Amino acid sequence: MTTLFERIFSGEVPSHPVARGNGWYAFLDVFPRRPGHTLVVPERGVQRMADLEPHERAALMEGVVEAQQRLGLHFSTRDFTICVHDGPLAGQEVPHVHAHVIPRTPGDGGGTLMSMWPDVTSTEADHEALASLSEAMA
Repeated sequence: MTTLFERIFSGEVPSHPVARGNGWYAFLDVFPRRPGHTLVVPERGVQRMADLEPHERAALMEGVVEAQQRLGLHFSTRDFTICVHDGPLAGQEVPHVHAHVIPRTPGDGGGTLMSMWPDVTSTEADHEALASLSEAMA
């Protein structure tokens, strides 16, 4: 099944380009979190980063950097939120790997990663739990 982003990549669905490179395309999000919110997608439609070939992951990151450079010039910033929702449980809405590149400027209303989980109130690291998890994954 062809993903929405493959249809955008091919030009079948209209989009608003930011940049294009070998194996990737960056375009403005149609439901932006703030002006300039850009999506960078690889040409091949796979759902998770791990499903991309190493050269495809590298190309995707080249696209992210190119989008940052272009957006940075326009919005006079070097600060960005870059986010990948890797799978549906992570909030991915289109089953095609994509990176969100959001230019950040003073007073734009954005927050840190912690703003995604506003109920987190602990200010102390649980080193015992972290060490246990790290050991279990070794």
